Amino acid sequence: MTDLTELTAVRLVEGYRKGEFSPVEATRAALERAGRIQPRVNAFVRLLTEEALAQARAAEDRLRRGEPLGPLDGVPVTVKDMLLLRGHPTLRGSRTVAEDGNWAEDAPSVARLREQGAVFIGKTTTPEFGWKGVTDSPLTGVTRNPRDPSRTAGGSSGGSAAAVALGAAPLSLGTDGGGSVRIPASFCGIFGLKPTYGRVPVYPASPFGTLSHVGPMTRDAADAALLLDVIAAPDARDWSALGPVTGSWTDALAEGVHGLRVAYSPSLGGQVAVRPAVAAGVRRAVERLAGLGAYVEETDPDVTDPVDAFHTLWFSGAARLTHGLGPQQRELLDPGLREICARGARYSALDYLAAVDVRMDLGRRMGRFHERYDLLLTPTLPITAFETGAEVPRASGHRRWTGWTPFTYPFNLTQQPAATVPVGTDPGGLPVGMQIVAARHRDDLVLRAAHALYEANVASSALTPSGS
Repeated sequence: MTDLTELTAVRLVEGYRKGEFSPVEATRAALERAGRIQPRVNAFVRLLTEEALAQARAAEDRLRRGEPLGPLDGVPVTVKDMLLLRGHPTLRGSRTVAEDGNWAEDAPSVARLREQGAVFIGKTTTPEFGWKGVTDSPLTGVTRNPRDPSRTAGGSSGGSAAAVALGAAPLSLGTDGGGSVRIPASFCGIFGLKPTYGRVPVYPASPFGTLSHVGPMTRDAADAALLLDVIAAPDARDWSALGPVTGSWTDALAEGVHGLRVAYSPSLGGQVAVRPAVAAGVRRAVERLAGLGAYVEETDPDVTDPVDAFHTLWFSGAARLTHGLGPQQRELLDPGLREICARGARYSALDYLAAVDVRMDLGRRMGRFHERYDLLLTPTLPITAFETGAEVPRASGHRRWTGWTPFTYPFNLTQQPAATVPVGTDPGGLPVGMQIVAARHRDDLVLRAAHALYEANVASSALTPSGS
């Protein structure tokens, strides 16, 4: 008998159409799996059992009548608890957010999914206000890696990554302000896409401004394209959103990588120390893309680490986010978040604008780079998942999470589309990810390259029997 929790969204939709199984069956399976994995990995803030089953029954009736609301009608989805889901608190991992607020709106991406008939399984965990690259918070505790519960799932969309990896719905909505989709997707061995900024509307506006993106977290690139086809629609509440999409990312997948000009930068010009197992997995995937017809050159973009500028923007956003909290509420915050808020409050307007100057120059450099190359390939992270309960690996010498994520946050500064694809494991069985980056507005190229790797069986899901 088919295990519905192991099917992609694309396969579920096909099965619904053929009458092989139903949305209610798929939803029951996803909820049952979510309940079983929760004690092991702590991926969920809350499960929406009765509501999800009601949505699934309604979808089943529509499909029986031949009147689906859209391509994701009846497909189980999870939502990071940074995004509004109508009728349920969005506490963002914080004890400072009142649960009894007015939760009457959906975020734009959630609204598009609801309009298409998706089934909402639950809200997934996040560090407090999504501030760091691992997922633990004063509110919900530690979220663990599906491959090894002693290791972190990454963050800040760690709950979403663990849920997808272990079959508690094939699709999830994550947010990414400095790598928060790509980091946990890499650590958990799934696909994660940070689209071009503005491609998926955001509301309410992030306190981290135009660093923050919403993106798909899925089993593979085909599922991400399907999800992006739904959520990449304008919303009047986001003044910075891009205009309507022409064409379909799903349709573009088949174009492959033949003839694409690809730059492979194994360490950003020697700026990053990459673990040998990570470097080897990425290099094998790069060689496979070359075998599929891409023109690959090992070269580096003309960039230096923009971490100081990123910190200025990130810490300032955190300070603004918590500006209205009183002393007692501040004591409820994650201690690391309190530290960066204090630092962010000391920056001046001139400091902020200087960081914006660095950002604009980095964007210019990457724009010129992509005149020569369609894609840039790097490791997603220089390491694999480390122990839980820590912002940085022990004995790493890093002070903040940005110390071990040097490949991710630069592309939030530039607003480029960037994805992570699982390309193997280290000797301990922990997933390795490769990052695929394209010029702004060329999300299709990122998805095409990732899909080509999945089709060539280079990239694969991290689903593990031990997690089920």
